[in-house]
Amino acid sequence: MAGMLDLIGNTPLVEITRLNPNPKVKIFGKLEGNNPGGSVKDRAAYSMIKNALERGDIKPGTKLIEATSGNTGIALAMIAGLFGIEIELVLPSNSTRERTLTMEAFGAKVVLLEGIEACRDYAEEKGATGEYFLLNQFANADNYMAHYRTTAPEIWRDTNQGITHFVSAMGTTGTIMGCSKFLKEVNPNIQIVGCQPTEGSSIPGIRRWPEAYLPKIFDPSRVDRVMDIAEEDAIQMTRKMAREEGIFAGMSSGGALSAAIKLAEELEEGVIVFICCDRGDRYLSSELFG
Repeated sequence: MAGMLDLIGNTPLVEITRLNPNPKVKIFGKLEGNNPGGSVKDRAAYSMIKNALERGDIKPGTKLIEATSGNTGIALAMIAGLFGIEIELVLPSNSTRERTLTMEAFGAKVVLLEGIEACRDYAEEKGATGEYFLLNQFANADNYMAHYRTTAPEIWRDTNQGITHFVSAMGTTGTIMGCSKFLKEVNPNIQIVGCQPTEGSSIPGIRRWPEAYLPKIFDPSRVDRVMDIAEEDAIQMTRKMAREEGIFAGMSSGGALSAAIKLAEELEEGVIVFICCDRGDRYLSSELFG
């Protein structure tokens, strides 16, 4: 018998077959939507709360606060509830209604503001009062260390140590930082590829941060290459992924697969793994699948 927290991680790798343009290259998606909270953020959320409890940063009666664009908030709401901790989540007002309702279903208080930068400022101000504990996924080493300890070792194991390229969206950058740290230790030749939106593109889960808001956990030396993804390419690839590969995911996953396919076209051979961040049902009220 397993509790909910025991179900976080060990998500499957699935091969992309119909959309892969190069028969000499394997492309695999790591299906993070299979986590109990429905996204890759379950890993970081559990790591941040668990380690803060163990350090004594969170004491009985402590309230948590965090700014999030969605998936981290859902994961934190679920896990905070399991630990009996109150949490306030601050989201951009353009977040899909499904995300807000899911957080509230798990017992979180939700505040909507204009833009993720405003959300981060608000959460930091409240955290500074001492009334709340700010987890701050953008500067919290427990974020990327979750992926160093779990996500990357699973990929290494499940590709039989054959991975040659790792592709990930860059939001808080926790996933790519932690996976890069582990994968470069076991094989320095593995190429780490990050995805960011082209200028003017809006892709939930992938950010091009202003300098002042660049996540403090981000170390550019751990990323070998950054690929710019256009919003329309991410949308079309997300739809194709559902229709042709049977993978129902969000737009950041489509963006990462778009990068993986471009990469496959350049290679003579290789094994590419991209992070399929979440599930598509979080976006049904948007125009993503319209």
